Amino acid sequence: MTIIYEINPPKVIEDTILSHDQLSGSVERLKQRALEIGKVCDGIHLTDSVLGVPRVSPITAGFFVRNSNNKIGVTASIRVRDRNITSITQTICDAILLNLNGVLVLKGDAPPQGPQDSGLVPSDIVRQFNEQGFSKRIDMYLSVSSQPNFEKMHKKIEAQPKGFITQVISSIDQVTRIVDHLKPQGFRVIPCILVSSEKNKKSAQMLNLDWSQYSKDIVSFVKQVEKTAGSVLLSSPNDFAVALNLLNQL
Repeated sequence: MTIIYEINPPKVIEDTILSHDQLSGSVERLKQRALEIGKVCDGIHLTDSVLGVPRVSPITAGFFVRNSNNKIGVTASIRVRDRNITSITQTICDAILLNLNGVLVLKGDAPPQGPQDSGLVPSDIVRQFNEQGFSKRIDMYLSVSSQPNFEKMHKKIEAQPKGFITQVISSIDQVTRIVDHLKPQGFRVIPCILVSSEKNKKSAQMLNLDWSQYSKDIVSFVKQVEKTAGSVLLSSPNDFAVALNLLNQL
């Protein structure tokens, strides 16, 4: 069973820019959670400024995770919405130097202020970096909808990523459909499941997610998804305790 747990790095801005002591405290909590979660899962994935809110770099967070556990798989998201090619190149090189296992290149949520879009396309970035040989040093992933239109996925397929990480899924039928289409082409598929709990309800509502098909027995659902796809990414942005309990059951 390959279970990956998603962690959001600490915010760097609340009402104001956080002090060094505040940031250090947040990083220590991140390291402690990574240490606990690393005992009961196979990998940790670090997100990149969810909702466009500035956070500690997922590459920096990945460095802390890697230092606390040199055996666990570590991957990180890289948003292209507010970066240029130079910045992305630096970020991927940093990930390689810090021994991260993979990067998920995605558009990213719009920031609350400032420029909204660099115009860069994730599939173009992955294709370009693959052509330059970066894929020999680090796995590169793209995102895919939970209900993709495969006829419109040509650019993502042609980019030849290592695989695809789905947006949050709600049924085994969604997973089976994606796996049946992409796995025969040699791509790894990692379905993302939002852990059902009271504290995660707001996130589910924001994502228009109906988790009724799995909320009553999430352990069985995760196992079924993992058996179908070979890997699972668990997301629990507001409920670490429930996620840790779930991982222990798995």
